[in-house]
Amino acid sequence: MLSMKLTDRPWWRYLEEDMQELLNQSVKLLAHVPEWKDRYHDYAFIVFPAAKAYEGFLKKLFLDMGFISSEEYMGKRFRIGRALNPSLEKELREREGIYDKLVNYCKGRELPDKLWDTWKLSRNLLFHWFPGERNAIDLAEAKERFERIVEAIDSAFEGCKLELDIK
Repeated sequence: MLSMKLTDRPWWRYLEEDMQELLNQSVKLLAHVPEWKDRYHDYAFIVFPAAKAYEGFLKKLFLDMGFISSEEYMGKRFRIGRALNPSLEKELREREGIYDKLVNYCKGRELPDKLWDTWKLSRNLLFHWFPGERNAIDLAEAKERFERIVEAIDSAFEGCKLELDIK
């Protein structure tokens, strides 16, 4: 499991309370599901709360970085999967994209790629069903996806170096 408790991470107080609760819910599921006698075809339900918290974290981060407006943050139209996608058509990337802004801000692709890869693997692919594709994950993979989300938040919080007043 993670080497540091979530509440000890420098970004913990940056999160909204509901994001904290979602991450805690995944932690609790990871702790208790292995004790259950039932076995499941898919353990994505463990990752889902953390994936929702990751979405909230990214939206909050992009707002605080000035990449999205408060209207986009509060609205229901802004989509992380579209804005962060490095393969989005050039015209849409220029108009709606965050990826290129992150590349410029971070002076490289490493962090934007990590944020995108985490989104794609631990949220997008995990929570969609496509004919002929097996997107079900086992318990070990659920743990890995959760840890990947936490590591992406760690990297973003460190890499974006925002000067925030965290209470």
